[in-house]
Amino acid sequence: MIAIDLEFHHWQWQYQISTTFILFVIIPALYYIYSKYITSSPNGYNKLESPIKLTVTIPDEARPNWKGKRLYPKPSIIVENEPTKIRGYCPATGQDLGIYETTSRSQMDEMIAKAAKAQKHWSKSSFTLRRKLLKTLARYILENQENIARIACRDSGKTKLDASMGEIMVTLEKLNWIIAHGEKTLKPSQRPGPSNFLLGFLKNAEVRYEPMGVVSAIVSWNYPFHNLMGPIIAALFTGNAIVVKCSENVVWSSQWFVEMCRAALKALNIDQDLVQLCFCFPEDANYFSSHPGLNHITFIGSETIAHHVVANAAKELTPCVVELGGKDSFIILDDIKDVNAISSIVLRGTFQSAGQNCIGIERVICLPNVYKQLKEILSERVKQLRIGSDIDQLDDVDMGAMISNNRFDQLEELIADAVLKGAKLLHGGKPYQHPNYPQGHFFEPTLLVDVDESMKIFHEEVFGPILTMIKANNVDEAIKLANGSKFGLGNSIFGSDFTQLNKLADELKSGNVAINDFATYYVAQLPFGGVKKSGYGKFGGEEGLLGLCNAKSIVMDKPFFRLMGVATAIPPPIDYPIPDGKRAWNFVRNLNIAGYDGRMWAKVKAFKSLARGGA
Repeated sequence: MIAIDLEFHHWQWQYQISTTFILFVIIPALYYIYSKYITSSPNGYNKLESPIKLTVTIPDEARPNWKGKRLYPKPSIIVENEPTKIRGYCPATGQDLGIYETTSRSQMDEMIAKAAKAQKHWSKSSFTLRRKLLKTLARYILENQENIARIACRDSGKTKLDASMGEIMVTLEKLNWIIAHGEKTLKPSQRPGPSNFLLGFLKNAEVRYEPMGVVSAIVSWNYPFHNLMGPIIAALFTGNAIVVKCSENVVWSSQWFVEMCRAALKALNIDQDLVQLCFCFPEDANYFSSHPGLNHITFIGSETIAHHVVANAAKELTPCVVELGGKDSFIILDDIKDVNAISSIVLRGTFQSAGQNCIGIERVICLPNVYKQLKEILSERVKQLRIGSDIDQLDDVDMGAMISNNRFDQLEELIADAVLKGAKLLHGGKPYQHPNYPQGHFFEPTLLVDVDESMKIFHEEVFGPILTMIKANNVDEAIKLANGSKFGLGNSIFGSDFTQLNKLADELKSGNVAINDFATYYVAQLPFGGVKKSGYGKFGGEEGLLGLCNAKSIVMDKPFFRLMGVATAIPPPIDYPIPDGKRAWNFVRNLNIAGYDGRMWAKVKAFKSLARGGA
């Protein structure tokens, strides 16, 4: 029994409380209150982190059956005789989404200055508040999936299913992962400290992760929601402000997505200037990427543009992460069991978002036994794919439009070169004039087989709806073909022998590999990025968050020695002015032996010399 005395208003009460009652009732109750209402529990309910309900006006253009004006004969983002204006339009239907004045250089300066001012306060915010912000966004996205999908589709031409999988699902995964694991990732990291016996005995070492300040993201158009939201989510949780430069092709949707983020900030009384959006043509983009007010740049785009971004950033020594194109292989070994199931994955990985996917399947490499069977299956299935727009729920479609028609000639040239050199075109291969959407940028789903290394399409990134099949005579040749590209973003490999697959994954020269799956490394919130011409640096997962922080190294006295009054001091033999050069040299020499020599007798002799002041 435990006796507890309570004194209250001159009365003294004594309660006899059993130890069992304390252990199994009082302590669990206190823990419940603490974990539910006080601490930040990322995986459970926490009242302090409850999401706020948002209200964001949905634009008329995102309503079902919107009757927007169609642009004739072929729409373009260029406004004639208006070099500082961008026209938005739907690539699938050709409907006008308005004209927008590009962001001027002075406006960029103002945005970055506002973001920097807001970030000073935000950098000191609690993880509880940051999680509450992310939970508020996640709740809104979950409750408004169709509106968000329709907005992304209206500006990019993709189908709603593609938007749900490639935009909404991966954004929710990023939000939930950071909510659950972000604080742990960003907590100070305890390190072993000096290996020197004397220093290690006295000192503790840790790394603290501090916000960089104002970071930026220059993002591509192929995933207008996710490519914009991903950097914003990571920047805000790490205590940074962010200025996003969206593609000039998706200004209309990007403005609304940023408005959604700022609505969440406003609802939580957080400065909305933390999130800024700019858009411009290349001339002013050079000014933006060389701006001295930016502390980090994440670039998602093409190799050609990356050269300009990195060169501009180098003027201010601004660190960059560049995620570029790919020529991802999908390797199928002969021991695979279900070729029909594999064909479904191939189709999804190739034709999602009309093939405009940096980790899309660009080369299907098959061993001989499976090659013929898969070719026959794909030949029938590709012919059945339906092209069009489901934004207004008018059609059942499998594949949407491309962002523009400015690459159609290039795609046709790649196909023609391959056919000339021996490839067989089994389906598609040309632009498609949709009867309901004649202004739409549609290209036929294309199946090209018997492709080899002599063809341009083997080496050049397609970034379009073209499925190429390549036969490999054996496993070694399959790996050689997969690695025979200047790109190295991702690969997939399928088979039945996991030991073999695991070994082959090590041989693939790419930043990411999925075994018996496609692109799951991206959904899994692992560090994402490529090698070779696919870029450098990582975003996503722990490495992505830490990459937006300054890693500050801290060394301090251990608490026990602080309490004992032990502090660093310069030993007399090496204190300026040096009293005796020879003695000082011997002192440091023996200090090194005592700290690093693995022989015990040598250490003992060194300590004896140190005790004599180096003599």
